[in-house]
Amino acid sequence: MQRPTQRRDEFQTDALRPGALPSASLRVRAGEEQTIEQSSDEYLDNMYEDWNKKVDQEIDTLVEGMTELVKIAAIGNKDKFRVAQEAFEAQCRTESMVRAATSLLSITHSLKLLLLLSDESEIASRRDRAVTDFERTADNSRVRAAGALDAVLNSDL
Repeated sequence: MQRPTQRRDEFQTDALRPGALPSASLRVRAGEEQTIEQSSDEYLDNMYEDWNKKVDQEIDTLVEGMTELVKIAAIGNKDKFRVAQEAFEAQCRTESMVRAATSLLSITHSLKLLLLLSDESEIASRRDRAVTDFERTADNSRVRAAGALDAVLNSDL
């Protein structure tokens, strides 16, 4: 069986040739120092506003979609074309609502992780409790070991 010959006009790509790829420039160029223009509180306030904007946008999408679905569901004298058109509109609205709900779930997951990973006071208090428990256990073990050693030494006399 013969191998098929490759035609000259077939699709060719240069993806494997790194020299053909465009060069990207990052925000920080070589030789430039990156400066922090915001204080920590300003940065946190901006992050807070960004999260609120994302949540508000997704909730607005859900509310708008639900409102439109209620309008579409109105009972009345409708022909087949209008019913098909409303079914298509309902499908489009539900798809956007599902995307918004998924996005909200993703946002809540991210916020939970941020809360868990950045709650330094809780981490420090747990560490302090663990150290205190360990020290108490070690002290109790020393007292029991000293008592056992005294019992062994006194029993030999």
